[in-house]
Amino acid sequence: MAQDLNTALTGISGILVTPYDSAGEIAPDKLAPIIDRALGAGMHIPVVNGNTGEFYALTTDEACTMARAVCDMVGDRAPVLAGVGRGLRDACRLARASADAGAAALMIHQPPDPFVSPRGTVDYVKAVSDASGGLPMMLYLRNDAIGTGAIADLCALPGVKGVKWATPNPLKLAAAKAACDPSIVWVGGLAEVWAPPLYAVGARGFTSGLINIWPEHSLAIHAALEAGDYPTANALIARMRPFEDIRAEELNGTNVTGVKAALIATGQDCGPTRPPSAWPLTPAQEATMQGFLKANNLV
Repeated sequence: MAQDLNTALTGISGILVTPYDSAGEIAPDKLAPIIDRALGAGMHIPVVNGNTGEFYALTTDEACTMARAVCDMVGDRAPVLAGVGRGLRDACRLARASADAGAAALMIHQPPDPFVSPRGTVDYVKAVSDASGGLPMMLYLRNDAIGTGAIADLCALPGVKGVKWATPNPLKLAAAKAACDPSIVWVGGLAEVWAPPLYAVGARGFTSGLINIWPEHSLAIHAALEAGDYPTANALIARMRPFEDIRAEELNGTNVTGVKAALIATGQDCGPTRPPSAWPLTPAQEATMQGFLKANNLV
């Protein structure tokens, strides 16, 4: 699967939602039609326990259950990237569970500890790697203030295959890329709207929440970027910009809210989001979402 994984990492990382039932408990089976449609459209690598999956709203037990369920639903159709993070012991437990479930690689959430240090993060990633039995790893970088040198140190660790770059700083991405082994894959971690500028400095592929409701459109954007056709990519992105604008409101507190509201509107009810995410959409946000869905024949 190594070659399949390497190829998949340069494609679309589809960040799956975590569905809930009417009692607020996780309901993984609701993901089956979403996964089937996304894989049918050509999604390259499904991601469980990412931020659009409300990772920080889940207990470690729930995250372990989601990793097992998604790996079972995907089967051998694609490599699964499993998010791990939080406190070291929770991260290691989830890494082991994800490996046992059949995940192809781990996505290491950047530690949110208020006293995180660059060299401490190296120790953190090493421990997670050991716990997983040596699964390949993608670093999920949401704060580039650690500096190019620290990023290079992390990328030099055995098993690190790449970085999901989730900061709006293309020039810092270019500097980090230049400082690291050429084999490292740099993935645009800010979804479709930021993919063109990150591609322009060497990123390949991008993360997507849109994949949950309109995977065909994400695949068209990816194809345009891979062909170097920026005008087409930008035109396609403009069509889905209202969706991403909603997700960016309230300090990004409607990021998952927008995806789940769209799923409900399109007949795939995966439940609400958990606080502190905002729920539901405001009337103005809902009107914009309905306009976006109708304009693109999604409802």
